[in-house]
Amino acid sequence: MHKPVLTEELIENLAINPHGIYVDCTGGGGGHALRVYKKLSSDGRLIILDRDEDAVNRLKEIFDGYNNVNVVQSNFADVDSVLKELKIARITGLYADFGLSNYQLMDEKRGFSFRKSGFLDMRMDSSDEITAYEVVNNYPKETLVNILKKYGEEPFAGRIADSIVKKRVLKKIESTSELASVISEAIPKKFHKHGQNPATKSFQAIRIFINKELEAIESLLNKIEKIVEKGGRVVFISFHSLEDRLVKDMLNFYAKDCICPPEFPECKCDKKKTFRLITKKPITPKESEIKRNPLSRSAKMRVAEKVI
Repeated sequence: MHKPVLTEELIENLAINPHGIYVDCTGGGGGHALRVYKKLSSDGRLIILDRDEDAVNRLKEIFDGYNNVNVVQSNFADVDSVLKELKIARITGLYADFGLSNYQLMDEKRGFSFRKSGFLDMRMDSSDEITAYEVVNNYPKETLVNILKKYGEEPFAGRIADSIVKKRVLKKIESTSELASVISEAIPKKFHKHGQNPATKSFQAIRIFINKELEAIESLLNKIEKIVEKGGRVVFISFHSLEDRLVKDMLNFYAKDCICPPEFPECKCDKKKTFRLITKKPITPKESEIKRNPLSRSAKMRVAEKVI
């Protein structure tokens, strides 16, 4: 069962205008979208994006017959192109949940999780060429180290990459369980954290690399200035520090009136504040939600409002 994260907080902070146009950048299981839709009048509109074909098919079933809902298979990095295709110049609000859905995690054929053994895939869009199998079995050791360090912030990246290379010489690493076992053995037992699989950071890193997730988030953030109307809000839910840092830094940049060096006697940059921060610090799940859904524990929500 899919459990959307920070749903009440999303609805509260999105400050929905019943007559507005909203974009759900990460439709997933449709949990957030259904709640947002219920707040809209018949002349309101909801555009739901997802790059995952399975998710899109599921969302089309959920919203079948809803005249003011559009479900589109697209990377949210291309949100501006989707809106142009729909002949929409400006939207009232936008939200994104950058986490994986339970459907993706529980489907062993997708290869996202070590909890169920499946082929090393990890592609959000199954039409993409590069799979986790390709990365794990064919990429040079140095590249693997860089991936694990950059996208997983894994302190044992070198040891893990070395173990992967040694293992794949003997036999190709084909399944998620095989990879998780290789990673676990490479990390000294005293550094195994209680309640967390030692392979967590490495799986995250490979998934982010394959799907170009950080590049997609950066592209989306770069476009919100042009597509969100004055008074409209944006809400972003992140699940690890790399995502949250991108969101935080970009929203802080938009919220500044000037970016000139401090030593300048007067402003020369002509920078204008385009968003105001609604959340100075991120909103996190309540203890009650974490108990119901342990996967929500690392979620962080940031919110901003367009001011010009």
